[in-house]
Amino acid sequence: MATGWNVSMAGAFDMLLDLILAATHHVLVFGLAAIIAMELVLLRPGISGAQLRQIARIDLFYGVAAGLIVLVGFARVFFGLKGPEFYLQNWVFWAKIGTFAMVGLLSVSPTFTLLAWRKAAKADPAFVPAAADVASVKRLVKAEAHLFIYPDLRRRHGARLRAVTAIS
Repeated sequence: MATGWNVSMAGAFDMLLDLILAATHHVLVFGLAAIIAMELVLLRPGISGAQLRQIARIDLFYGVAAGLIVLVGFARVFFGLKGPEFYLQNWVFWAKIGTFAMVGLLSVSPTFTLLAWRKAAKADPAFVPAAADVASVKRLVKAEAHLFIYPDLRRRHGARLRAVTAIS
């Protein structure tokens, strides 16, 4: 009985690999968005030593997730169904790569600051970073969030987002 499907085993494997890479890539991207949101919530004046340790651990996950996004993303480029000829000549792909690189560069300073704070809190349990320093780090994390999240939201929900922004 013919079903209309004529997929070879190699074709089925390619489709499965593409599905796995795409799903993994998207889960990692959503996870990174959640990590950025957690950092924004935890970064506030009066942050305690325990919270500094927690946010430093979260920032470690940030780095791991970002690295995995790059690895899985380029695996999609070279092993996915669309192939490198689709991605490498696509300006949107390069815009996303550039934006992701800018987010990565913005994250360097907060990461080193968080590590220094964690070290200071380990040496002195009463250590609390200055409110101005916390605000400075939070500004950089907000910039990361805007670069990472906002362009996609604007593309998908432009009219609704403009209406909400106008109201607030």
